[in-house]
Formats: sequence, C-alpha cells, structure tokens
Amino acid sequence: MCQRFAKDQSGITATEFGLIAPVFILLLMGTLDMGHTLYMQSVLQGVVQKTARDATLESSSEAAKQAELDAMVTNNVLNLAKNATVTISRRYFKDFTKAAQSVAEPFTDTNGNGICDAGEPYQDNNNNSSWDKDGGDAGQGGAKDAVLYTADVSYPRLFPMHGLMGLPATAEVQATTVLANQPYGDQAQYGAATLRNCA
Repeated sequence: MCQRFAKDQSGITATEFGLIAPVFILLLMGTLDMGHTLYMQSVLQGVVQKTARDATLESSSEAAKQAELDAMVTNNVLNLAKNATVTISRRYFKDFTKAAQSVAEPFTDTNGNGICDAGEPYQDNNNNSSWDKDGGDAGQGGAKDAVLYTADVSYPRLFPMHGLMGLPATAEVQATTVLANQPYGDQAQYGAATLRNCA
C-alpha cells in the first residue's frame, strides 16, 4: 500500500505551482512596477521638454503663464499616478556653460560644513542678496538666459510588496532640461560682484 502512495503523482503539479507561484508573482509585480516607473520617466521627460520650450518664449515670461505651464506638467503626471507629488523649479544662468558647471558662489567655509551659513562671507556674483550653491538665480530669467527647468516627482509604488523586492515605499523620478530664452531683447548683465555675509 505504501508503494502505491509513493508512485501516485496526482497533485504534484499543484504542489510545484504552490512552490513557484509566490516567486513568479513577486517577479511579475516587480517587472510591472519597474515598467511603470520607466514609463513615468519617459512621459515626464517629454512633457518637461515641451513645457521648457514653451517657457522660453517672450509671452511666457509672466508668472501666470509659467504657472499654467507648470500645471500642464503636473496634470500629465497625475494622469499616471493620482497621488504623486510634483515639485518644479526654474534656475537661470547667463549662458549654457554656467548652467552646465553649476558652480557655487565662492565663500569662506569657516565651520567646514560645505554650506554658506552662520555669517560666513561670500561673493554675490549675481547680486541677488543670497548665496547660490549652483551660481544661478531662481526664476525664468530674461532674454537669452539659459534656464534649467527641473521636475521632481514622487509617488507611492503600485504594489504593496515593495519591501519584499528591496524597493523604497515611494518611487522618485526627475526630468531636467536646459534651454535658452528667445532673444526677444537685450540680455540683462550683472553688475560687479558684492561681498556679503550668509544668514
């Protein structure tokens, strides 16, 4: 009788499936989550490129128009992840070289923390009365300025099993582009650099 049970293989498929199914489902969820993140990155980069091009026109120098363009980026993201957080920033530089270098304004780091603070002296190259870690200014700038347009997006992952896959609870993607404003006027120039103290 024991030999009959030993040779009976009915139900072995169900047992094998029970062993393999959790791993397969976890792999499938991870693949779908990764695919969604890549798709989000692609859509975000595309809409950021389009928005940045529209923002370089003279008609887009007004705050209301910029807010409208930013809302377009946010709406495209929310179509893919309804509970996403979208943060958009604009930094402008006098040329593409300065935008690419992103060099901090020179300062004396007396406390060694790498940040201009606690009354440390710095050279305000763009005369905006604040130390800039990338040497740029906040906003869209003016004619011929190179604008670094950045959109940061974070949203909860699609599946609650992210911990089993070793992934953080939120997915984060970023898209950036640098474009020059149209030459609709003379480019404003900075005056001589001013020495100031950090707050």
